[in-house]
Amino acid sequence: MASLIVVEQGKKTLFDLQPGVNLIGRHPDCQIEIVQASVSGKHAAIHGENGVFYIEDTGSRNGTFVNKQQVTSRVRLNHNDMVQFGDAVSKFEQPEAAAAPKPVVAPAPAPTPAPAPSKSSAATVSDISGTVDGAMFGTIALDDDTEEDTNITGQMANQGRFGILDTNPEAKLKAVLEISQALAGEVNLDVLLPKILDSLFSIFTYADRGCILLKNEKGEMVPKAMKHRREGEDATVRLSRTIINKVLTDKCGVMSADASMDDAFSGSQSIADLKIRSMMCVPLLGLDGEPLGVLSIDSQNPLGQFGQDDLEILMTVAGQAALSYENARLMQSYAQKMKQDGELVIAQTVQRALLPTAFPKVEGYEFYASYDSAQAVGGDYFDVFPLPDGKVVLSFGDVAGKGVPGALIMSRMSSCVQSTIRHVTDLEEAICAINDHMCDSAVEGRFVTYVLAIVDPATHTFKLSNAGHMSPIIRRASGEVEQFDEELVGPPIGVVDGYPFDTETKSLEPGDLVVLFTDGVDEAMNFQDEFYGGDRLLEFVKNGPAKADELGKALLADVRKHANGRPQNDDITIMTFGRNPE
Repeated sequence: MASLIVVEQGKKTLFDLQPGVNLIGRHPDCQIEIVQASVSGKHAAIHGENGVFYIEDTGSRNGTFVNKQQVTSRVRLNHNDMVQFGDAVSKFEQPEAAAAPKPVVAPAPAPTPAPAPSKSSAATVSDISGTVDGAMFGTIALDDDTEEDTNITGQMANQGRFGILDTNPEAKLKAVLEISQALAGEVNLDVLLPKILDSLFSIFTYADRGCILLKNEKGEMVPKAMKHRREGEDATVRLSRTIINKVLTDKCGVMSADASMDDAFSGSQSIADLKIRSMMCVPLLGLDGEPLGVLSIDSQNPLGQFGQDDLEILMTVAGQAALSYENARLMQSYAQKMKQDGELVIAQTVQRALLPTAFPKVEGYEFYASYDSAQAVGGDYFDVFPLPDGKVVLSFGDVAGKGVPGALIMSRMSSCVQSTIRHVTDLEEAICAINDHMCDSAVEGRFVTYVLAIVDPATHTFKLSNAGHMSPIIRRASGEVEQFDEELVGPPIGVVDGYPFDTETKSLEPGDLVVLFTDGVDEAMNFQDEFYGGDRLLEFVKNGPAKADELGKALLADVRKHANGRPQNDDITIMTFGRNPE
């Protein structure tokens, strides 16, 4: 039987999956109801078909992920796959399918047909029109003429990004060395692309016009560079739609020895007007063998028609040009990443500065906390600070989301708590004021599960209000463990404006300890996709060390031991405090 195990606030709920549609979301009509703010009303659906289960997102706000990969179409589920709906974590289980020999199953229907293996993934060109800065105000336009493939008098099939090197090797080697020397060390793409054309004009002395088109993020062909040998003449470069599509689709180089004399060009006034005598167009192939774009040159010289050898040389040169372009692009990406990494280090330092570096010194009490983010910065948050009347404030939360977005919400939360508690010391009023402030400028899907507490050493009491967070664990000196009343837990901070949060008070006897934790503890996984779990957490706290700092450190070590080297999936924050034994 296939099932989905959903983890919410440290608890696992098993849902059996039925044949047909299993709808998942916050809406009561869903077969699998997940009550979390980051989950949409009807978030996703799991389809059972002949014992095989597929998942698809149904237009959710925060996305559906399988093994950390976002679902954009139907995806088949396999035993032990980790499935995430927004910030809600679950696991798909189908042990019988994993144990049985894998049947041959037709893949899930795709939204659009996949391209044939021999064709390029490049989209068919429908329109190209644009200008290139700094190129004599030249323009590139796509001819809407009537030519067929019969206009191509020469063609070179795809033989790798450097063409057939054993054909005319001396000329090809010379051309590659020339362009390599011209492009050596250049990492500025705005300079590199014109340099490629300059090098081609030195290699192909009959070339009059040249241009480079590259695919953008949307897969559209965009003019990036052009060159015109003769100043004062029409600097427009016109390209054939048929030729561009053929080059991109078949990843081959094509040539017309005399375009103006080809019958197929007879309907193109632009060809006649520009007196194009010969043209070549080749793909710029990336390391994966797919086209990055195209490189085209043409000649107006009736005595300078390009031949098959020229096409083969251009294919070889285009391979080196594409390699130089990719290297330059990688260098720019690396430089940008280094800059971002430096900014993340600064952000990490700023975030750490928001956390307390020392804990209050209160006679008879001990406080401890540890913070380990899954990324450079994280969304967990804690604070401990004394009030003028001798009481101690504990502030502890987990922002929905990790990384930079979570860190930004965390910094707002830290500032809000500090400014509120300094003026409002009543616990109920304080947490309501914090919630209202965070609701005023809330970001959709970015809430905070939160615990605000005040310890009174004079009366040895611990007063707490819980906003959607897991219940703290109290380990009594006798070894018994207890938790706070779940019925008094309110919604997360930043979800419901004006909510009247409840409070609960517990006494603290000598030797009593309190443990607060984020879901990175009980949801920590090992390489077998097993959770650390709430039961193991309770058992460890029950039998753990008697001192607050020793218990906190030992708990973190036990979580690491369970993970057994598997990278963190979430931030891990632990806070422990309590009365020293008498």
